[in-house]
Amino acid sequence: MRDLSRATGMSLAGLYYYFESKERLLFLIQKHTFTTIVEKLKDRLDDASDPEQRIRIFVLNHLEYFVSNQQGLKVLSHEDDSLTNGLSSEIAGIKREYYRICLGLMEDLKNSRGLNFNPRTAVMSLFGMINWIYTWYNPRVDGDAKELAEQMGDIVLKGIMRGNKSRRKNSATNQRD
Repeated sequence: MRDLSRATGMSLAGLYYYFESKERLLFLIQKHTFTTIVEKLKDRLDDASDPEQRIRIFVLNHLEYFVSNQQGLKVLSHEDDSLTNGLSSEIAGIKREYYRICLGLMEDLKNSRGLNFNPRTAVMSLFGMINWIYTWYNPRVDGDAKELAEQMGDIVLKGIMRGNKSRRKNSATNQRD
């Protein structure tokens, strides 16, 4: 709270006037962040029907927000366990909705293309990629959110597609033997 007080030029007492605790402020930040991301994602997904494109929209939506709010991602990644008194359950509910959206997108891709992969593993792998960018992202080296989303989308989607080709090829070889 002291750092926030210094950064905003507001007195510590003034901050506590608006936010009764550091925990309440953290809750409001997390709620705003996740609600914003989910709402924007839903709006963007309304305009697309192709399952692969919808996953790419998910990745871009996430990266656009967090590339421009890297410190926010760091706070969200490391402070989510510090919420208590029911505040954590509200945030967890929003996070579950976000996860379920991505899982549904992966399941749609799997079903529409007749692919063989574990959608949960694909989602968790994707989250591992997109949630740790704050530790290494450098716009001069890595490009903007759009470039980064395209590359990460390719890694996930082409990995899923290639894995299916390898399994089909191995199955065909095993059947001939």
